[in-house]
Amino acid sequence: MKDAYQVILQPLITEKTTILRESNKYAFVVDRKATKPQIRQAAEELFDLQGDILKIRTMHVRGKPKGKMLRYQRGRKPHWKKAIITLREGATIQAFETI
Repeated sequence: MKDAYQVILQPLITEKTTILRESNKYAFVVDRKATKPQIRQAAEELFDLQGDILKIRTMHVRGKPKGKMLRYQRGRKPHWKKAIITLREGATIQAFETI
């Protein structure tokens, strides 16, 4: 098993994920090879959420092209994986509440 900090890389804070927090959904950038059980275990360990996680949804996000694409592609940003964790009613992640 990987360390929890190797599974959950960073919180994903955007306008859309800020709106999702109102319905107890929190978004994170996770390791591309992480599975849902690994993400659940890491979130419970890092944020002390034993029994509070209802659902985990994951998605692969393709990297966008970088630079101008006149005749060839200059490069791309790397692909990454996003996880949205749904918590039970009344549970929160304190790290997000201070932002």
